[in-house]
Parts: sequence; structure tokens; C-alpha cells
Amino acid sequence: MFPTREDVLQWVRTVVYDIGFVTVIMRSDISTGKRERTSFVLIGCERSEKYRVYKKKLVPTVTSTKKRGCPFKLRAKSIPGGEEWMVNLICETHNHALAKLLSGHPYVSPPTEDEKIIFGDMTKPMVKSKNIFLTLKEYNANNCATIKQVYNAGYAYRSSIKCNNTEMQQLMKLLERDMYIH
Repeated sequence: MFPTREDVLQWVRTVVYDIGFVTVIMRSDISTGKRERTSFVLIGCERSEKYRVYKKKLVPTVTSTKKRGCPFKLRAKSIPGGEEWMVNLICETHNHALAKLLSGHPYVSPPTEDEKIIFGDMTKPMVKSKNIFLTLKEYNANNCATIKQVYNAGYAYRSSIKCNNTEMQQLMKLLERDMYIH
């Protein structure tokens, strides 16, 4: 029994991390008080379901995928009349090998607030991603970040500065700001 939905999700993430896989929320609903609906969360392995092709092409662009149709599922359901939750294991099997090491996985090791500040401070003066990555490793030896996460953080930072401007609009804005054009 768990008091809140967030506690259930945190408990599940902790347990499955120790086992060697990552879970995602497949479906959820919050009770509205109508028709005696109860809150529930359906939790599955990140490799559940199948890869869905969005555009049919003669030559497939996706040659590999993590999606394997894994049948593992948990269902957490709130007990009516209380703040407690009940967790049921629907299917406990996996159709793939469990990971020995989950370091670098975006769900497991997201960047901390301090690391995000380092990303921003080093991205402003156009420091190379490789150097940002090495600085993060020096800052925290137990850091599980990968170079891909550094590239993604740099892209997110530059996108946040650019707002909704196109590349040409952003260029014109910077030229006017630095007084290259009048």
C-alpha cells in the first residue's frame, strides 16, 4: 500500500532499476468522481509495444529499435475511499535480456540542476561538447552522463535562446542587436 501516485511510481522505478530495466507509463487515468472511476497507472517495460512506421518508404530509415514487444506490465490502482494504492503484477516475463549497467540512460541519469548550469555556462561561449563532457566528469566522477546527453542539452539551450524564431529571424535579431545593420 502506498499513499500517493508519485510514491508508487518512485517505488516501481527504484525496484526495477535494481533488477536491470527501465519502466514507462503506458496508460494512466485520474478519478474525476464520476461513474465511480478510480485512478490507475499501467506501467510497462520501456521495450514494450512495437515500433510503428509513420511513413511508408521504399528504403526503411529505421534499421534497429529498442521496441521488442516486451509483455512485462504492472498495474497500480487506487483503493476507493482512501489515499492508498494497490500494485498488481500482470505479466512478469521479459522477451529480452536485462541490462547489466544502466549508466547513461536518460530515464535513469538525467542531468542535475548543477550540471544544467554547467551546460548553460559552457554553451554560451561556444565551448565544444567534448570539453563540456570532460568538465562534467571532473566535476562529478560518478556522473553517468553520455556525450549524447551533452549534445542534447546544448541543443535545448540554444533552442531556448532562439525561442520561436526561424534561423533567419534569429540572425537578423543578432545583427541588429550587435549593430551590424542600421
